Amino acid sequence: MSSIALKRSRLPSLLVFIVLVAVAASTGALFEPGSWYAHLEKPSWNPPNEVFGPVWTVLYVLIAIAGWLVWRASGRMALAVQFWFAQLLLNWMWSFLFFGVHRPGLALVDIALLLATIFAFIVTARRYSTVASWLFVPYAAWVGFATALNFMIWRLNG
Repeated sequence: MSSIALKRSRLPSLLVFIVLVAVAASTGALFEPGSWYAHLEKPSWNPPNEVFGPVWTVLYVLIAIAGWLVWRASGRMALAVQFWFAQLLLNWMWSFLFFGVHRPGLALVDIALLLATIFAFIVTARRYSTVASWLFVPYAAWVGFATALNFMIWRLNG
């Protein structure tokens, strides 16, 4: 099989990962901050709303590529791939819990589990792709920051 044909044969599986992430991202976007969030007390280090869209766009691309790299390298539903799917579900759930049903406390539990799952992916993915592990590092950093922000918002607003 030629190099071009091999690359083309990988494209459909990459598209599957891109679509999965896009569905999670767009579903999460259904729960916009709105007036409820605008009226919450936030810490002084809360970023402006305009920062979140570009950051998440880049992170979602990295998430899709990382999942695809590990799935492709493992050729099966390896533990790392299972952690990848778990983090995607927890990622979606956070938007629903925080913005959808206005439950910052439950969202804090979710995001703590999300962060743990991200770290679990980083550790288990290394066996299959160090690149995939590294692609999750910015995601871990951002979710770590978001966890602290979620905690402060929950604490400040009882």
